[in-house]
Amino acid sequence: MTQALQTIALGLLIGGVYALMTAGLTLMFGIMGIVNVAQGAFLVLIAMLTWKAWQLTGIDPILLALATTPLMFGVGWVLYRLVIVRVRGTTPAMSMLLTFGIALTIEGLLNITAGNYFRSATPSYFAESFHIGSIVLPKAQVYGCLAALLVLGLLYLVLNRTWTGRAIRATAQNPSGAALVGIGATSVASLSFAIGAATAGTGGSILAVLYPFFPASHYEWIAKLLGIIVLGGMGSLRGAWVGAIILGLAETLTATYGSPRWSTLVFYAVILLVLLVRPHGLFGTRMREDVAT
Repeated sequence: MTQALQTIALGLLIGGVYALMTAGLTLMFGIMGIVNVAQGAFLVLIAMLTWKAWQLTGIDPILLALATTPLMFGVGWVLYRLVIVRVRGTTPAMSMLLTFGIALTIEGLLNITAGNYFRSATPSYFAESFHIGSIVLPKAQVYGCLAALLVLGLLYLVLNRTWTGRAIRATAQNPSGAALVGIGATSVASLSFAIGAATAGTGGSILAVLYPFFPASHYEWIAKLLGIIVLGGMGSLRGAWVGAIILGLAETLTATYGSPRWSTLVFYAVILLVLLVRPHGLFGTRMREDVAT
């Protein structure tokens, strides 16, 4: 029983971090129909910057999210205005090709400037844990999850308690109607992409502590993130959060009662089973193409 509770607790901590990493990708697709396959590269880029800043200054890597999050917000805004806007209104395949090119560019720059080596930030509490009865919770994972939940809470408040959030949700639900009441589609899309990129700012700083990384590891991360949003339903934030928890639990339960090598396979097997029953995901809505077929 203790082992089961321990495993579930760790799975929930990991799932909270995955939920943050996935939220930005889901927001971009839900508002603009853009599949940003560069999101994994954003995470690795910020992880590398966080690791370097931690090496130079000794500042806590997760605390560095206070700097990396607004940095990525600005990067996302500029990137959308200069590049992504050119494929707005086209098919998702075009956005995938464009953002894949951005991901390759980031990977190439990191290979040149940082080298193709594994890195990981290890702050002083890295090997320490909290003890709650017989449950042991690693401090790094607890702090990472708390930072992720804080940002997710702020994102929820922005989307549901502000005029900006209402404009974003209105554009996602009815772009034509939003335009009729004076909501600028380009401005909302720029803001949405910037917010999505900003989540990678926090997520990348957390990643730097919890996982070893190197420039090409963005392929692994974007595969996980896309798997989560497909499982939850494309464009559904609630679905992304549930899918993230499922992935976290799948990884820890498989590692505990099986082998860590099987954790990813088990997660994708879960996706396959869910899609056989619900082709549009757990919380996704049926697309017009589904009805036509």
